[in-house]
Amino acid sequence: MGLPARLRGRDFSISHHGDVLLERAVDEFAAYLAAERGFSAHTVRAYRADLADLIRFAVTREVAETGGLDLELLRDWLWDGSSRGLAKSTLARRSAAVRSLTGWLARTGSEPRDAATRLRAPKSDQHLPRVLTREQIDGLLAGLARRATATADDPGPQHALAVRDVAIVELLYASALRVSELVGLGEGDIDLDRLTVRVVGKGSKERVAPFGVPAQRAIIAYRDVRPQLVQGAQSAFFLGARGGRLGSRAVYELIAALLAEVPGSGPAGPHTLRHTAATHLLDGGADLRSVQELLGHASLGTTQLYTHVSAERLKESYRLAHPRA
Repeated sequence: MGLPARLRGRDFSISHHGDVLLERAVDEFAAYLAAERGFSAHTVRAYRADLADLIRFAVTREVAETGGLDLELLRDWLWDGSSRGLAKSTLARRSAAVRSLTGWLARTGSEPRDAATRLRAPKSDQHLPRVLTREQIDGLLAGLARRATATADDPGPQHALAVRDVAIVELLYASALRVSELVGLGEGDIDLDRLTVRVVGKGSKERVAPFGVPAQRAIIAYRDVRPQLVQGAQSAFFLGARGGRLGSRAVYELIAALLAEVPGSGPAGPHTLRHTAATHLLDGGADLRSVQELLGHASLGTTQLYTHVSAERLKESYRLAHPRA
């Protein structure tokens, strides 16, 4: 991988030492991530934020060009973040961001060497994700169904939104979708005959995920009331109260409100339903690679986290149920 085709031939800003200015290098690197690697705008912003902090720190060491980046400076930068109380996960992310930058600079010939080849960050503390029990999931969905039924006598936007919420939670749990994948769905992405949904995940990778009959029924019910929400031409399947595409924040608020009533600690966003779906699949005997494919994980190691969750749940059940525990 070299310099993007659309960037070849463009001049970098060059300092009097002949090195690429750090700020310009980060700009070009961000353009490369978006154009050639297909990274989302959110991911590119995260890279920019981490590298902006590197630039800030480099200036304190009187380094403004890429040629001034060396292993000692990068280690000091991570140490500076650690001394300011940054989490290990944040330091690991920053380490990954700068390794990507210096590797790209070396591949494009902007620098003769990769300064971060030997850079290592502390391993992040791996916390097990929050997972709901099957009874909690059933209770949560039953509550949503009652809310939809209670508004059925007044068919209008409020009833349509209540029916939509059932479909959202059913699909998030059934297909283990990310919230960005859910809100990105178009009308043609859901196949009600084959019980599958086509989504575009991280890195613009497309995959097809299955769902079950309960989700199918909820989606059909929402499809029938969806016209009550549509304002003008709208290709998005899930709509907000004003008739436009439903936003991620609205889904977060919906799930957070629902989980606030469910006993348990930990994150209370849509990802909890994704964690729960993956764990329940493994509890039910699904193999790890099938779960990896469903989740759209690039690495099997990422999916293996859920085996630890299942093991913890098994041990907890043992402690509660076995007379000799």
